[in-house]
Amino acid sequence: SALLLFISIMTMFMSGVVAIFEYDLKKIIALSTLSQLGMMMFSISLGLYELAFFHLLTHALFKALLFLCAGILIHGAGNTQDIRSFGGLSLNFPLVTVCMNLANLSLCGVPFLAGFYSKDLIVELACQYSWGIFVLLMMFICLSLTVLYSVRLTYLSFVGPYGGGTSISVCESDYSLVGPVVILSFTSLVSGPILSWLNFPAPVLIFLPVFLKWGALFFVGVSLLVMLSMQGLTYSYKWGAVSKFSGLMWFLPW
Repeated sequence: SALLLFISIMTMFMSGVVAIFEYDLKKIIALSTLSQLGMMMFSISLGLYELAFFHLLTHALFKALLFLCAGILIHGAGNTQDIRSFGGLSLNFPLVTVCMNLANLSLCGVPFLAGFYSKDLIVELACQYSWGIFVLLMMFICLSLTVLYSVRLTYLSFVGPYGGGTSISVCESDYSLVGPVVILSFTSLVSGPILSWLNFPAPVLIFLPVFLKWGALFFVGVSLLVMLSMQGLTYSYKWGAVSKFSGLMWFLPW
């Protein structure tokens, strides 16, 4: 279990760091999936099998929504996957913007969305294990990385300056595209508590110190502020090597 714990934490960390320097929309979401798979393996390494399965179910719903929204954006933005050529898409794709941000917030573990019920439970129960401060710190850092790449994706795609790519809003008039997105958005809102009641008929009482109880929300909030403040900055030359190393997935494909 110690080996699985180490591999799962390194998987979460690696995929989170790589996603921050990635510009391909589909790769960012795929790396996000890899990160959440690491979270499930982390849960299994602690012996929390039911929680891993619970997170698998909630994650499947909002990640499917994220991929569908990405497909609509790619289709509507002239078949480009580079988020640098997006920018300001919230004006052309208001419905997709709302749904995709809902999925992103759920992924980050924002309270009362689907991802919160599974992720927060894994984090809180992991805090009760005596693996040491390093494992806890790495877990919270990996949570922060999830928020960082999600905020970056949202900013560059919907909020930031126009990137010069073409965009058409005709996609939102196609109900065969938008219909599943709206349905999955609804499940991303309500599936957390419903699956929680189905999987865990008895309520779970978790005793933790205050700083650990608020630790996950604190890291989410700080990461949100850090990434928003960094979006106006351009990465300087000293980031070049880090960006190249991370952008090529730590040279693992080679």
